[in-house]
Amino acid sequence: MCGIVGYLGGGKAYGVLIGGLHRLEYRGYDSAGVALEGRGGKLKVYRSRGKVADLERLTEGKDTSGCLGIGHTRWATHGEPSERNAHPHVSQSGRLALVHNGTIENYRPLRETLRQCGYHFNSETDTEVLAQLVDYILERGGRSLPEAVKEALGQVEGAYAIAVMERGNPDLLVVARKSSPLVIGVGEGETFVASDATPIVGYTDRVLYLKDNEVAVIRRGKPLEVQTLDGGSRPSLDIQTLRLSVAQLEKGGFPTFMLKEIFEQPSTLTDCLRGRITSDGKRVVLSGVTDNRERFLRARRIVIVACGTSWHAALIGKRLIQQLGGLPVEVEYASEFRYGCPRIGEEDVVVAISQSGETADTLAAVQLARELGAFVYGICNVVGSSIPRSTHSGTYIHVGPEIGVASTKAFTGQVTVLALLALCLGQIRGTLAEEDVERVAKALLRLPETIEETLRLAPEVEQLSKTFTFAHNFLYLGRGYNYPTALEGALKLKEISYIHAEGYPAAEMKHGPIALIDHEMPSVIIAPNDSLHDKVLSNVQQVKARGGIVVAVINKGDEAIKSLADFVLEIPAVPECLTPIVASVPLQLLAYYIAVNKGRNVDRPRNLAKSVTVE
Repeated sequence: MCGIVGYLGGGKAYGVLIGGLHRLEYRGYDSAGVALEGRGGKLKVYRSRGKVADLERLTEGKDTSGCLGIGHTRWATHGEPSERNAHPHVSQSGRLALVHNGTIENYRPLRETLRQCGYHFNSETDTEVLAQLVDYILERGGRSLPEAVKEALGQVEGAYAIAVMERGNPDLLVVARKSSPLVIGVGEGETFVASDATPIVGYTDRVLYLKDNEVAVIRRGKPLEVQTLDGGSRPSLDIQTLRLSVAQLEKGGFPTFMLKEIFEQPSTLTDCLRGRITSDGKRVVLSGVTDNRERFLRARRIVIVACGTSWHAALIGKRLIQQLGGLPVEVEYASEFRYGCPRIGEEDVVVAISQSGETADTLAAVQLARELGAFVYGICNVVGSSIPRSTHSGTYIHVGPEIGVASTKAFTGQVTVLALLALCLGQIRGTLAEEDVERVAKALLRLPETIEETLRLAPEVEQLSKTFTFAHNFLYLGRGYNYPTALEGALKLKEISYIHAEGYPAAEMKHGPIALIDHEMPSVIIAPNDSLHDKVLSNVQQVKARGGIVVAVINKGDEAIKSLADFVLEIPAVPECLTPIVASVPLQLLAYYIAVNKGRNVDRPRNLAKSVTVE
């Protein structure tokens, strides 16, 4: 949510900013703006409500020259989506322009203090308070812009990633971060700043990830400086090579990023599994576990923290680890974890799951778990993001950039890594027989071709979706491993079609939801041939007895449910513990095609953000 882009170099800043803002659109936003170095020492600021394309129309025919600039896409938190609340914010003196991601928690008392000092505010945002505070420190004299930024940040509470430019100072850009991501791209005679690496791709592959409480001072023609708020500096800059290509950020012939990412899953799961199962399929190798073998051996339990789709993956992970790894597991919403007086200690392992690695609630849970003495293990997608850098160890899912807001390939990648983790734990703890490890591991190796086969359902699902485009409610039902699959299927439909949908354990239907069943409310029932198949068959009969419409996800050859259901989607059989990975694919397709039939923007659904970086 929200996006920052900045540029200082010899080229024209405007093109870099607009291109970068377009690449950040997937994060979710409702307004956009840019600030540019102007002639005569003035700042040129253009802002608009709506999309980046609206900002481009606003700037047509206007002066967009300048080799220094900052840009922003805003997802409203303090104040409605509007031009006056959009970033960049300009200080009262006109001296500064500032963009900000995050939340300044103590902005109210700061704003009141600044008002008493003669400052007036044009917006409802917390960000404008920070711009005015830096301005106030500068106007008192005796401070450079980097010094004023550090002094101001020493007074604020909350999370931030900021970029600040100063009128009449075209050779300087100051950026800083705390609990909100910021990456710096180092080019030849030019420097790029962004919330993530996507705006930088194509310009340079050399990047530096800022750490919490760091301030970077970018000067034209001079080496990059990274300082800390307490006056220290990095002894050496850890410049990393970016492994991301422009092709990965394009649609590749698909009409939407979401459909591309659904169809990428055979290849992304290949990448996810690569090198993690021995060639004979008999052992799982996760260095994050084996390098910390003793911590896992003496663990009394595992606590998984996550949000949204990652939380659904965590629920599947709970069953995987308990069944295969032999450890008790608890799953917590990361957003609730800190507020529930968690009883965490040195004998606990906390597993944090996040696609972006920047989820604010999950990052806060990681920090608390560390403070309480737990060993923290991260499962993330984005290399170099905050959560991997804050955990003791972990595993990347390696599914490539996920641009569509509704997660698809990241979900299947997370569940795959959780299955690997469970198998690895079963090996080192001796709770899993060798033949069981081999059986599941070999099925994991076959997953890419299994998903490839499952994707052949797409034309059938596309046709089926037309039947349900105008439904107002859906019920998703599953049992065992596939109760979380039902939750995830319902979430996908809600996110992109705006149809109300609920996921339930199938047996719980009788405890209330069955009152909703009628011919206008479709029930999607996940019913593979697993240990609970007969139980789910009974649930199908209960829905049909009340005139309900049933869409069943079944294994090929299941004539019992096929004879009862109104519609069936037949998927290949896999070991029971892996069925959520395969069963989720037709549910992704169903949500996608229903949303497309309703004319929704599936890549950028309303009100949603890809990376939730505020609490």
